[in-house]
Amino acid sequence: MYDFIIVGAGSAGCVLANRLSADGRSKVLLLEAGGPDKKQEIHIPAAFSKLFKSEVDWNYQTAPQAHLGGRQLYWPRGKMLGGSSSMNAMIYQRGHHSTYNRWALENPGWSYNDLLPYFNRAEDYTLENTPEHGHDGPITISALRSPHALSQTFIDAAVSLGYPKNYDFNDGEQEGFGHYHVTQRKGKRCSAYVAYVKPILNRPNLTVMTHAQVISLLWDKQTCVGVKVQREGRTEELQAQGEVILSGGAINSPQLLMLSGVGPGQHLQDMGISVVADRPGVGQNLQDHLFVGVCHYVTNGGSLASAESVWNILSYLLFKRGMLTSNVGEAGGFVTLQEDSEGPDMQFHFAPGFFIEHGFVQPEGHGFSIGPTLVKVKSRGFIQLASPDPLEHPHIDPQYLSHPNDMKLFLAGLKLGREIAQASPFDYCRGEEYIPGNDLQTDEQLEEYIRQNAETLYHPACTCSMGTGKDAVVDGELRVHGVEKLRVVDTSVMPEIINANTHLPTVAIAERASDLILGTASS
Repeated sequence: MYDFIIVGAGSAGCVLANRLSADGRSKVLLLEAGGPDKKQEIHIPAAFSKLFKSEVDWNYQTAPQAHLGGRQLYWPRGKMLGGSSSMNAMIYQRGHHSTYNRWALENPGWSYNDLLPYFNRAEDYTLENTPEHGHDGPITISALRSPHALSQTFIDAAVSLGYPKNYDFNDGEQEGFGHYHVTQRKGKRCSAYVAYVKPILNRPNLTVMTHAQVISLLWDKQTCVGVKVQREGRTEELQAQGEVILSGGAINSPQLLMLSGVGPGQHLQDMGISVVADRPGVGQNLQDHLFVGVCHYVTNGGSLASAESVWNILSYLLFKRGMLTSNVGEAGGFVTLQEDSEGPDMQFHFAPGFFIEHGFVQPEGHGFSIGPTLVKVKSRGFIQLASPDPLEHPHIDPQYLSHPNDMKLFLAGLKLGREIAQASPFDYCRGEEYIPGNDLQTDEQLEEYIRQNAETLYHPACTCSMGTGKDAVVDGELRVHGVEKLRVVDTSVMPEIINANTHLPTVAIAERASDLILGTASS
């Protein structure tokens, strides 16, 4: 019997495990379907793409996308302690304040100012002593130790076009270009597990259980009383006298709700699942960020193609410096391309190397990649069960670019990415454009290029949205509507996706959720 059972040891679950067990009395169980974070590629920043399609990856595929040439897109998600925070690009972003303020219109307590103390509580910001950041939190925020010279060239190129330089995207001013700050500690990844759970494993009231896949929730009428877990070839039932908290992310949390009878009633009946609570919004409102590459060969100065040289390996092993400390997406920026956008609508990620098809395609030689990223998305998709089998992946249909404004904005971002690549600071090293390629110039050609080449930036969200309407899944305290003693705390509760990388916003959500659960949140 536990006081709290947390399903999923990712960005949110690790926060909750720490905060809910801090009193030393509450018995907390943290369940993770994957295993420990032992693979060395987890901790070496530049190696994260080598985790893709490995045993620590859920390795999801979307349904064929009608507006992306019928392609099925690959979605990596972390299946290990730390979840996707153990395989992301470690970019530290909060997102624009206007998105949080829109959340708060229906959900008081979730404005940017409300969440700011929770961002600060999470941070160990090492760059400077500033009131905009926290300095005593679990997650180390640092500058890259050995950024590549090409990343500065990218920043200089954007500034030469009239865009501002931005040293800190998270101090309230998001527009501009600069180096990204990262969740790294002394040249190694600082995942949510490393930050929040590893230091407290000796707490006697905290149990961390790996290779434990939750296959359903347990009910006493409409009260959640525990979980059914498949582990080591056995199925066991684990009881919660307090609450069960789902922190599986935008895919796993709605899937588990539906498997357990909470979701669109007709869909559940079609799957042969008894309906506990008819909640039509479970799995709906799926949002994600798409990016597409502008890649050039480099004729001078090299790139991350040399990251695994003997010198760089030794530099990392001995000093935790050199190219292997790179997060690949070293620099970037935010711009507003449409006048009616509240906050930037296009983000850029810059890699001082080729990053094509998740890193699986590596042209010979050196290159750089500029990734225009659509962060104000109007398209909405959904997740449904593909079968009542809990071990089968769900049906994922993001319906990318189904809203015509998304393609319009994406096209403008692609053109700007090309313009930055052609700016004079790149003159010393710019080689031939590898993709899209000089033969693609018209809007029609570039739109087709987007359809054939756009990929996820790994930010699925919003499938268990917070709110009060019939399509809302959780309320403002993240309690699941229609049932008792069950909450969802992860990226899925966002009503609208933030316009930046989603890891730290998810941490802030979990920090506030821990106060809500413990009854210590300020009103």
